[in-house]
Amino acid sequence: MGRAFEFRKGRKMKRWDRMAKAFTRLGKEIAIAVKQGGPIPATNPRLRVAMQNAKGVNMPKDRIEAAIKRASSKDEKDYTEVTYEGYGPKGVAILAECATDNTTRTVANIRMYFSKGDGALGKTGSLDFIFERKGVFLLAPEGLNLDDLELELIDFGAEDIFQDEEGIHIYTRFEDFGAMSKALEEKQLNVVSQELQRIPSTFAEVDEATEEAILKLVEMIEEDDDVQAVYHNMK
Repeated sequence: MGRAFEFRKGRKMKRWDRMAKAFTRLGKEIAIAVKQGGPIPATNPRLRVAMQNAKGVNMPKDRIEAAIKRASSKDEKDYTEVTYEGYGPKGVAILAECATDNTTRTVANIRMYFSKGDGALGKTGSLDFIFERKGVFLLAPEGLNLDDLELELIDFGAEDIFQDEEGIHIYTRFEDFGAMSKALEEKQLNVVSQELQRIPSTFAEVDEATEEAILKLVEMIEEDDDVQAVYHNMK
């Protein structure tokens, strides 16, 4: 059918892969939230956040409800949240957040990925001086004025607010994540996503070959079913 067809097919398959990965990740987040705080969103802030994020990536409503129902069952497996830290080529810091029902399997896989990528797994907490946890919110910009919004949200912990083609981004300290989430909910703003991210405070400059090696290593880690998110400090 020609190269154009194959190109479009390849792009579609990659998009489906990303969507499937996002659904799996958010399904685990919903399960963890339900196990910790129960299946009722009104009384479970973490579940409300997980459901909002699921809607933001167009996860079907019936799939969200099914994830909540499964997690409510006593037979559903529990997930342990664990973070693995290490260094890739040229000392680039890499941190992987995981949710797993088998930590022995997960740490063995993560160690293997680092080894294959010419890196090394480090000790927990070894990258605390590089990555800082921040609350990161994305809002749909329709009907919002950036200056007015900043004045409204500064008392709830807004450290930085800016707008790009994705929407309006809001950054808070880790400690202010809950207050900001509640404020946005009460103001009935259109929140596309809200999550805690690891933001690097220092960056490693690398050459083109090293950049390619780091991206391959990060992609390898991201493809693991136990991995929820991967961060690095490559500039």
